[in-house]
Amino acid sequence: MHKLVYYVASTLDGFIAAPDGSYDFLPLEPEVAAYLTAEWPQTFPTFAHAQFGIASPPAGRFDALLMGRATYDPALKIGVTSPYAHLKQYVFSRSLPPSDDPQVEIVSGDPVAFVRELKAQPGGDIWLCGGGQLAGQLLDEVDELVVKLNPIVVGSGIPLADRGFTPTRFTLAGTRPFDSGVVVLRYTAEAR
Repeated sequence: MHKLVYYVASTLDGFIAAPDGSYDFLPLEPEVAAYLTAEWPQTFPTFAHAQFGIASPPAGRFDALLMGRATYDPALKIGVTSPYAHLKQYVFSRSLPPSDDPQVEIVSGDPVAFVRELKAQPGGDIWLCGGGQLAGQLLDEVDELVVKLNPIVVGSGIPLADRGFTPTRFTLAGTRPFDSGVVVLRYTAEAR
């Protein structure tokens, strides 16, 4: 059975992007980049593989990813219809037309029902790429939460999980600190 893994970068105050959706204020220091390219190579867009020395297609645990419309839009704006061409991509949107790209499926239905069905199929794990609204809807389906916590406080923006007050506990499964102050935290979902 697939695991749904929410792998995301965040600020100390729990934001994954600025109010406008940008995230260029979250640095990628060389030591952190080296770790991420070795441990999480599939989470880099396909066009960045050569720049970071990642074999293409990269080996890893994922065979699919989920993203919301706002996460997908920056690629569309530059004419890239399949930003993670090495993975099957599911984009949740009620306004986008079906994709002509065979690696991208536009999903307009209920994300929870879709993920439950996808998790029941054979294959690798599923990466929840973003954004905050989709993560808020799917948080109860997340099996593993991996946060690249940046030593930055921004005050507002797109939250890690945009939803009403619903405490959801995770158990710390591992940490990887860096001299820059970044910490990669890995959590597993508690029994629900």
